[in-house]
Amino acid sequence: MENKEELIELKVLGITRSEVQPGAYALLLENADHGPDEARRIPIVVGAAEAQSIAVNLEQVTPSRPLTHDLFVSMFHMYGIELQRVVIYSFKDGVFAAMLYVSNGVINVEIDSRTSDAIAIALRTGSPIYITPEVMKLTSYEWRRDGNYKPQKPVRLEDLPVEKLERRMQHYVEKEEYEKAARVQKIIAQKTNSDHGEG
Repeated sequence: MENKEELIELKVLGITRSEVQPGAYALLLENADHGPDEARRIPIVVGAAEAQSIAVNLEQVTPSRPLTHDLFVSMFHMYGIELQRVVIYSFKDGVFAAMLYVSNGVINVEIDSRTSDAIAIALRTGSPIYITPEVMKLTSYEWRRDGNYKPQKPVRLEDLPVEKLERRMQHYVEKEEYEKAARVQKIIAQKTNSDHGEG
């Protein structure tokens, strides 16, 4: 589906729960090839069950009974199936989509998946997680170790340039205001798509 050489590898930084908005969780991803003082980060809002499954794996906690994603991995092993990679390939209407690339050594198959499920399985199998450059551009924001966010004067979000929207989104993520971050993320995607369509 995609040229693997053009994909950007991601790493999972962690998952957090919002104290401002009960029930809201955010999975934070980052480009794996970033420098020590700057990176591109992507927040993905996930459900409670998926958040728990990912957190359990990140914290190396063994549940008393296998979770759904553990069952998937057990079946993969039982039938000699390898998850070669996960690719986040789409961002539409505020929703990410991912593809699982699996193989049994003879047959290669692509399986469409929710991004949270794909990442939960990839973490358990040690498989790499990638994103297309287009989706990376649409959904990521710039993180700098020495960066400071300066509040903007009240203006319509739609009127702000993409660079300022990215900073605004970073601010909301840092404040755990994930619903606002998702709204800004959607506006960035709309503005970028509009720019691509001009000319």
